[in-house]
Amino acid sequence: MRTDATQGLGLLEQEAELLDAEPGTALDRFRAVIKSARQRLFERYDQGVPVSQLLEARSRVVDMLLRCAWQRIIPDPDAGAMVAVGGYGREELHPASDIDLLILVEAEQIETLQSALTDLVTFLWDIGIELGHSVRTLDECVAAASDDLTVISNLIEARFITGRQSLFDRLQRAIGPDHIWPTNRFFEAKIAEQHKRWRRYGDTAYNLEPNIKENPGGLRDIQMISWVTKRHFGSDSLHELVEHGFLTESEHLALIDGRALLWRIRFALHRLTGRHEDRLLFDYQRTLADQFGYTDHRDNLAVEQFMQQYYRTVMELNRLNEMLLQLFREAILLQDHVGPPEPINRRFQSRSGYLEVTHEEVFKHRPIALLEAFHLLQVRPELHGVRASTIRLIRENRHRIDDDFREDMRARSLFMEILRHPSGVTQTLRRMNRYGVLASYIPAFANIVGRMQYDLFHVYTVDEHTLRVVRNLRRLSVPAHDHELPLCSAVARRVPKLEILYLAGLFHDIAKGRGGDHSMIGAHDAWDFCQLHYLSEFDSRLVAWLVENHLLMSVTAQRKDISDPAVVQAFAEQVGEINRLDYLYLLTVADVRGTNPKRWSSWKDALLRELYQAARRALDRGLDNPQAQDVLIEQKQNEAMRILAREGIEAEDCRNLWGHFSVDFFAPSQPEEIAWQTRRVLEACPDELPIVNIRLLPTRGCSEIFIYTQDRENLFVEITALLDQRNLDIVNARVMTTEQGMALNAFQVLTREHEPLEQGEASAELAERLRAELQQPTTGAISVNRRLPRQLRHFPIETRISFTDDPANQRTLMHLTTRDRPGLLAEIGSVFEQCDIQVQGAKITTVGAEVEDVFFIANRDTGPVRCAQTLNCLRREVHARLDDTPTN
Repeated sequence: MRTDATQGLGLLEQEAELLDAEPGTALDRFRAVIKSARQRLFERYDQGVPVSQLLEARSRVVDMLLRCAWQRIIPDPDAGAMVAVGGYGREELHPASDIDLLILVEAEQIETLQSALTDLVTFLWDIGIELGHSVRTLDECVAAASDDLTVISNLIEARFITGRQSLFDRLQRAIGPDHIWPTNRFFEAKIAEQHKRWRRYGDTAYNLEPNIKENPGGLRDIQMISWVTKRHFGSDSLHELVEHGFLTESEHLALIDGRALLWRIRFALHRLTGRHEDRLLFDYQRTLADQFGYTDHRDNLAVEQFMQQYYRTVMELNRLNEMLLQLFREAILLQDHVGPPEPINRRFQSRSGYLEVTHEEVFKHRPIALLEAFHLLQVRPELHGVRASTIRLIRENRHRIDDDFREDMRARSLFMEILRHPSGVTQTLRRMNRYGVLASYIPAFANIVGRMQYDLFHVYTVDEHTLRVVRNLRRLSVPAHDHELPLCSAVARRVPKLEILYLAGLFHDIAKGRGGDHSMIGAHDAWDFCQLHYLSEFDSRLVAWLVENHLLMSVTAQRKDISDPAVVQAFAEQVGEINRLDYLYLLTVADVRGTNPKRWSSWKDALLRELYQAARRALDRGLDNPQAQDVLIEQKQNEAMRILAREGIEAEDCRNLWGHFSVDFFAPSQPEEIAWQTRRVLEACPDELPIVNIRLLPTRGCSEIFIYTQDRENLFVEITALLDQRNLDIVNARVMTTEQGMALNAFQVLTREHEPLEQGEASAELAERLRAELQQPTTGAISVNRRLPRQLRHFPIETRISFTDDPANQRTLMHLTTRDRPGLLAEIGSVFEQCDIQVQGAKITTVGAEVEDVFFIANRDTGPVRCAQTLNCLRREVHARLDDTPTN
């Protein structure tokens, strides 16, 4: 027994006590030992005892309990063998880990032992040990292991606990690689299994709520290394990899230290949740950051520091996994026959399809080769990657990338060649980041490696997001992807220099976490970098401008009324010229898509496309010749009447109807929309009200729900609540009341999956249900019963309200920032009714857990809201409703 792990647990004394306990008191004695051991383990954890010792200690406690239970219930020493498998077999029992047991018996003993084994399992469950167990003969074990990779993996880690040792020894011999699963077959199967698991987790360790066991770079990857080591070398020790030349001592230490951190986090997770939990959910991240001793700084939250340590650790473990598996491949599959080297130049050669240096001191004598290696991978696509021994040398020589290196004209030229190469840009930058070269060459990049942003909007670390943005930009220039975003691909073919885009993508978020405006700071970094890399002053200023303004287009599209010519004119004036607009459009699309792929939708695509096209028309027309709104509306009306004429509707009927409509009906809409809604109103009979129609808006990437009915109090509140109850996200709303008291409400909606509604019977049925419910006005308060999503509960966001006048349109803009929640629009609508405010429209933007909504409001006499009493009413009631909203 290893006293370093079990010191203070008194196992020998307790074992004797449990064996001698009277039958009537045995359950209580066993339970008391479990409770006492658990408490002592937690005390030792709080005292800073390494988790490796605690895992071993808990395993030994469970060993002792199982051994005592076996001896009490099955006293015959030849009855069979109790065997620990899986994580329990590895002696890696966390507080809530599964306890996996194999009870090995002879075929002729099954019947006679059945009753006793049932009593044993029942007893173990009664004392609080939750088992995962199987009872098998030797032949059954071999048959199951032969067919199932998971079974053989568990049996490889098998450890004898008690019973008949000889039976266990026979099992060990029967499942050896000379009988089943030879090492090469086992290795290939585990590689395939790992790749499948990685794909399930998005091939990245950089998830907002990572699974510390299953994610790339997680504990399962370390177990993968252990399985192969044991199968190939017959050893339980990872240090065996050092002795066989697979790892250096420093790499072995990094592997052990990385595992220790993940073990410590997992131990804390199990203790905190009281169950088997391997996900670092938002529910626990702040608490764990505090337990691990992190504190908030002005520009870096404690939770962000904690998660950055986690991400950097799994990144290093992922690199070690890549290197080791390549070495295993050479040793196991190729049996060290890697083939002769094929010369590339004096510094590099190819061996079995992998790039390697010609001698170990290449980087020492010619540091520039640290960049040359990555460029060679681009120009020689037949290469599969970098050979493990060369990866190690790159890591060991990164310190040579110093100020002198960065000022070397050859290094600067080579880096720009990498960016300008027609293929492999993203893959090369990813590999440079994984091996630590990118952060060495661009020191500012080191700050964002593994840096998370504690919100629901940014689902990746800053470095991962940055490289995804570059990947998105790269895809826009590849003809094979033209079908994804046709307009973007056409624009990408038009821009003169793609490397300008890639540099803007690399630097747009590089100043995150450094305090101040990251766009401004990043622009300075980008300017300096471009000047050092011999870009012209024009190109350098363009990259810096793109970095500084990379949020301009998305903010304008998502938070402003881009149907207003004045908004488009102001945006076009900020951009200044078409070349900048092209670059900014591509960068914005790539940035939004790379922030949270699940949040990218055809709706956002349509918004950005609409703003781009409107701004381009303004720039083509000339900034000194803005388009007047009345001229634009007249053009829309004429085009709408031409559409309606083809459907048999007279122009005079249109003019008579439109005479009762305000400008708000025409300004935000395209002619086709005006025509469609006009036809619905003209065809409506008074006894058919309310009219509810649903249609797909393919150009907007959403569905439109059009409602025409007699206006009444709380109508906006009713409609928004009904849509919320049906799990629909309102992304845009337009509300108008005619001079005759008729309400025209148009809501553009998406499903929770950010998709338009299904057309056909589903939409028709929804329209009919909405119509039926609106025919019966709600008399009491309208409630939305959906629960607040779990993730949103962990992001307390201050509710902020501000107002700006829009005199040109005779209205006021109310800007609201608050936490997203079910029924939000209905709550705000109730406030408008209470404060006697008319809603003309709304623009809804959800950024992670935060909403940034803009409401276009007016007094009942359709003028701007300027009365201080009314504005105070709005502020007071919004805060009263939203600040006290329950979170469950």
